[in-house]
Amino acid sequence: MTGPAPLHLDRSNPPEPGPVRPFDFPEVTSTAMPNGLDLRVARMTQVPLVTVTVVLKGGESVLPDSMAGLAVLTGSALEGGTLKRSGPELAEAFEDIGSAFSVQTGWDSTTLSLTCMADRKVEAVGLLAEAILEPAFPDGEVDRIRSQRLAAIRQRRMDPGSLADDFAADSIFADSVPYHRPLAGTQESVKDLGRDKIRKHWEGSFRPVGGGLVVVGDVEPGEVDALARSAFGGWEGAPEGRKPFSSEPRTRKGRIVVVDRPGAVQSEIRIGQVGAARSSPHFFPLQVFNTVLGGAFTSRLMLNLREEQGFTYGIRSRFGFRAEAGPFGISTAVATEVTAPAVREALSELRGLVSGGPTPEEVTQSRDFIAGVFPLSLETTGQVASRIAELLVYDLPPRFFSTYRDAIRAVSAQAARDAAQAVLRPEELVVVVVGDAEKVQGPLGDLDFGTVEVVSPE
Repeated sequence: MTGPAPLHLDRSNPPEPGPVRPFDFPEVTSTAMPNGLDLRVARMTQVPLVTVTVVLKGGESVLPDSMAGLAVLTGSALEGGTLKRSGPELAEAFEDIGSAFSVQTGWDSTTLSLTCMADRKVEAVGLLAEAILEPAFPDGEVDRIRSQRLAAIRQRRMDPGSLADDFAADSIFADSVPYHRPLAGTQESVKDLGRDKIRKHWEGSFRPVGGGLVVVGDVEPGEVDALARSAFGGWEGAPEGRKPFSSEPRTRKGRIVVVDRPGAVQSEIRIGQVGAARSSPHFFPLQVFNTVLGGAFTSRLMLNLREEQGFTYGIRSRFGFRAEAGPFGISTAVATEVTAPAVREALSELRGLVSGGPTPEEVTQSRDFIAGVFPLSLETTGQVASRIAELLVYDLPPRFFSTYRDAIRAVSAQAARDAAQAVLRPEELVVVVVGDAEKVQGPLGDLDFGTVEVVSPE
């Protein structure tokens, strides 16, 4: 008795990708509340959960260098208790309803959010309003949170990767640009931030005008409107305006900075310059361009430095899109002896791609990749709430994410090339290397890219 003939697979050619599956961003209703808060509600009824997020414009970029870290510290201090409950009591109240309160502070915004079962939303919103509108900022909690932040800053200075990130930002942006400093501040700025400064920042920045309340989940817009007015209706005022700035580069000449760590067996490499703002008309073409360069595992940088040269386990590039032009950067870590060759190859790939642009095949693959993974970032109520918050922070069109994949798939090879040439200036790149200066300075100088400066990590 014979069985079925064995199945022979042709492994010489990869299978063709299937069609992009349809995806619809949840419909969002928008209501302007009398106090200036923009209420946005999206229904997602697959699971009985609700995410509630308060969005406040104005993060760390509104602060001078002398106050750097104050927005982050203020957000953390909100967890220290209210006029009605201590910090532990507040945490226990959230825990009793199966939720937790979280605060995220970035350059352009502060978001305060929670996720709970749909049938506990009334209690959850009440607690969220209490935490935001009635903070106590007790001295003991402020001191504890500040000590933790200072310890994290010290730890950051000892981590080569974080050190490279911080030196790269400071080397890319001029001192007049807040982005030149670490998001959470420095030892010098944070050590003097006490309860009075935190409360003053809260009073000046935590105001509803221009902000938003985002509710996503198993809810009805009508009941959310009533709940929002009950919890936040008495909240009034506009935040203090931020001092305008433009993202000026520190230099317009190629430059190499070596942060000396004697005896280091590995170099952290950062290559970057001022990139583009979130409002840039080149946003979608730059997304495709970056995916070709270093935004995916099959990118040019990965295929060269990892697969062909064997210099690194991984290398990536990215645009940091912010209210003003944020950084563009390439990051990797390599063995000390191949530091200069790795920098040479990374610069060569970037120059070649900016000059010649991606191929139509690369653009097609990148568009399909971005469009294919996009729905994976919108599977939970929290992820959708985060995207809606982004609409508010950057004043994006209401249907921006509904048409996101169509916009990506409309990018051509020529558009990607034009966008890169409009934004990137390879001759102005800054290279930062955290490693053993004695071993890498000479080979880096031989690249004939720009002056090589050796600095201390302190």
